[in-house]
Formats: sequence, C-alpha cells, structure tokens
Amino acid sequence: MPVDSEGLAEKFRAAALDLGNRRLLITNFRGTGQECDLTEPPNCGGFGRIRHFRRINSRGWPSNPLPIDPAQVTLGLGRRDEIRAQVFQNAVCNWRCWYCFVPFNLLSGDRAHSEWLTPLELLRLFAMEPNRPPVLDLSGGQPELVPEWVPWMIQELCQSDLHGKVYLWSDDNLSCDYFWRYLSQAEQELVVTYPFYGRVACFKGFDEESFEFNTRADRLCFGRQFEYMSRLVRSGMNIYAYATFTAPSAGGIETGMKRFVDRLQEIDESLPLRTVPLEIQEFSPVSNRMNDARRGALGYQWRAVEAWQRELDNRFPASVRGLPITEIRIGKPAPVL
Repeated sequence: MPVDSEGLAEKFRAAALDLGNRRLLITNFRGTGQECDLTEPPNCGGFGRIRHFRRINSRGWPSNPLPIDPAQVTLGLGRRDEIRAQVFQNAVCNWRCWYCFVPFNLLSGDRAHSEWLTPLELLRLFAMEPNRPPVLDLSGGQPELVPEWVPWMIQELCQSDLHGKVYLWSDDNLSCDYFWRYLSQAEQELVVTYPFYGRVACFKGFDEESFEFNTRADRLCFGRQFEYMSRLVRSGMNIYAYATFTAPSAGGIETGMKRFVDRLQEIDESLPLRTVPLEIQEFSPVSNRMNDARRGALGYQWRAVEAWQRELDNRFPASVRGLPITEIRIGKPAPVL
C-alpha cells in the first residue's frame, strides 16, 4: 500500500512544529541507528552532525558540486573539492524512501531521539562549536513540512555575528506546497532574497514507476514534484536539484530518462544543468530494508545515469556543460496577472 503523503504531511507537521513558541522537533543523534554512519561524533549537544560534501565520489559517477560551489562563490572561499557542513535534522518525513540513510523511526517524530529547540538555540549551539563549518545545512526528514524553519533561521542569522559568514542550505523532497501554504508573503520574500541561502530539491526517480518504487508514495506525486519545482524556480529562489535514479528494472530507462529531461526543460531550458544525480549507496539503516529488487536497483542506477549523461550531451554543447553550476542561470519572470 502506498504511504498517505498528504495525511502524513499534516500529521507530522503538527507533531514537529510548535508555532507559538517558534520551536521545532530536532533529532538528537546519540544512541540512534544513524550515529554509526557518522564520520565524526555528534556535536552541538548531540543535535548536530558534521557532513563532508565531496565533489567526487564513485569513479565514473557525475561529480556533485553541491553545496560546495554555491557556498564558495557566495562566501568568497577558494576553489575546493570538499566542504564541511553543520547539519541539523528535523524529525519527520512523509515519504519512506528505501535508500534513505535515516532510520525510519527518526522520520516519525520519535520523542525518544528528538527534542524541541528554537532556531536561536540551534544557532547558539552552532556558534559554540570549535572549527565551525562554513555551511549550515537544515536537513531531514523533510524540512519543508515545517517551512518556517528557514525564514526563522535567516532572521536569527541576520541578528548574529554569523551573518555573511555562513552559507545556509536546506533540503526539500518536493512532497508538499507548504512554502506557499503556510509562509506569509514577507517570509517567502525573505527566503527568496537572502543572499547567503540556497536550496536543493530532490526528484525521487525519473518516471512514475521508479518514483513509486523509491518513495512508497502514490505515483501521482511524481508529477507534483515538477509543479512544485516550477513554482520554486519562478520565485527567483537560488534553487538546485538532485535526482535519484534507482528503479525496479532496466526496462524503459532510455524512454523514461528522455521524458524526465524533457519535463525539466519544460520548467526551464537550463534546469538539467543545475540538476545533480545522486548515487545511492547502502548505509547501515538501509541494510535491513534490502531485497532482490532493491539490490538490482543499485545496478540499474548506473544504466540510468548513462542515459542521463547522453541526454545532456545531446542537448547542450560541451562549452555549456562545462560551466560551473553557479553560472547556469534559470528562472523566468512570473506572468503579469
């Protein structure tokens, strides 16, 4: 049975947001099934983890410049192939991607491993850390179930000594329209115009079948991902995309990938060049979820990424494909109503 995306979104938003007190339910990593996969011990009282974003991962897989390039350009850092980020993770998500590196109990508002914290409290924990990373990553879970998190954090950064010294980055799985439903126009504008902020939105598959296989959500939600991404692009936000290409079979990969890139270009002609395929790897929480279909999918993603690269080669000249991702311009003016 597919997960009830909309029902879980409403349920988990209510469980993870204390609007009156500006508090969010934040994961504490100590003693969790995720802790063993961390390259450094949890920090910030257990509520934080350090993530090392690397440009190059498996040999032959496309490089990943996110959020390395946006951060180094915005903050004036030198060219680098790796960047450290301070990650805080909200404790809810309305999808159940089988390859998620987060144990599912940490996506369900598990109060045994999460506590209420305000953005100011998070920022104070971050500020006290030695060797503080230049990137502050609001991750999950699905941060957009509580879209207030980003503007609240921006407001606190603007009033702190860290303003202009930290690049704020957040994740979005394109599962809901809460950015527009719950944020005021002023809050939306703050997020769109804050120069030290960027967002990455992840497409969970390249067609309806792979999406359903990956997320356990209704395949109709696949099309909504493009609707939400289109709205984000039109807003003028500094937006990038990820895509995961695991699928239950190799059948239809070429046709599905062609249509996937078509749909990205229907949003903006250059959007594929701001989209980064993510290689799915087996972290500890994933081991107990593996079956024959999912093991096969780890191999099929390589066929899919080859099809992806062929589409980009056919649609863009080498001179454009070689541009830094931060130099790929997207976004069209909103129509005058």
